[in-house]
Amino acid sequence: MIYKNWNKTGDSIGILGFGAMRLPTLKEDPSKIDEEKAIKLIRSGIDEGINYLDTAWPYHDGQSEALCAKVMKDGYREKIFIATKLPSWEIKKHEDMMSILDKQLKKLEVDYIDYYLLHSLQQDHWNMYKRLDYKKFLREAKAQGKIRQYGFSFHDHGNLFKEILDDFDWDFTQIQLNYLDQDYQAGFSGLKYAFKKKIPVIIMEPLRGGMLAMEPPEDIQAILNNSGRKYSPAEWALRFLWDREEVAMVLSGMTLPEQLEENLAVAKDAHAGHLSEADRLTIENIRQAYKSKIRVNCTNCRYCMPCPTGVYIPELFWAYNHDGLFGDFGKAKFWATGFLKEEQRASKCIECGICMDHCPQNIPIPSTLKKIAAIYEDVG
Repeated sequence: MIYKNWNKTGDSIGILGFGAMRLPTLKEDPSKIDEEKAIKLIRSGIDEGINYLDTAWPYHDGQSEALCAKVMKDGYREKIFIATKLPSWEIKKHEDMMSILDKQLKKLEVDYIDYYLLHSLQQDHWNMYKRLDYKKFLREAKAQGKIRQYGFSFHDHGNLFKEILDDFDWDFTQIQLNYLDQDYQAGFSGLKYAFKKKIPVIIMEPLRGGMLAMEPPEDIQAILNNSGRKYSPAEWALRFLWDREEVAMVLSGMTLPEQLEENLAVAKDAHAGHLSEADRLTIENIRQAYKSKIRVNCTNCRYCMPCPTGVYIPELFWAYNHDGLFGDFGKAKFWATGFLKEEQRASKCIECGICMDHCPQNIPIPSTLKKIAAIYEDVG
């Protein structure tokens, strides 16, 4: 594992972090983590050098933080930096911030959280935090020893990212970035801006919700075959990020031991500047090929869930994108109808718009669901 010294915090942290939002589950129910497999998987990563564990209030329908508490027993707390996030959508008054932090400390069974983030900052959340004096809360939490470092995760336009960075003396930040989303949200511009301010940047969604690790369509596989490299699709995506000196760490939400093994292997030699110009051209060619196929900019973060009427939004978007990427109408139709229960289908959307308040990607969810219903359910 390659480690970097974070100049704002003084910590030496591995370039691969473990994201606890896509853990193995029972019966494909995200609220039912397969604890035995999940604990073994995360601890295996820690034993191999991962020393940053990232969780959050809503992950796995609220069960992720409690699972991480179990991971940290038996001496593993001393081997890692634990990170979690303040759920911005739950904050109604200033006192809520400290109250929720205290609940998270209890769920995690720790005296302090190493890296604490304001979760999913976008314009409305940012306005709320300024109004309720987030600075006072963060300073008090650090002074009381409840958190060691404070930062924020971000999901909005680039100008807002720079505004937030300039508003406070942040210890670190977390943004979405992968080779498809170079100019999306904070993007490369935000990455460089934070680096210039000497603020460590954590990368989330390096595989775009797992999509960049899937077996690619034939035209993209042909690009990979002509690259002269034996890299897997996931390895290309990770190396793209670790090639940048501005990237402090990449978070990966790993589900299987094979994914962990592959990511760890890459993290052993993927130092900044390791890719050749030919490698970078290969990635750009892949990027352009993919961008011509994607229909919905969904990363499967599941912030839109649960839908009050039961619509299974992430699975429907997965099916729609799968069809666009691979031209596989049959599987997409099965996924959107036969696989899902009737109440989970796109046609059951009542256009209440609640999902729109939580979507970090600002996807027009109701209108997109209407298109999906028309295509796969023959609903006009």
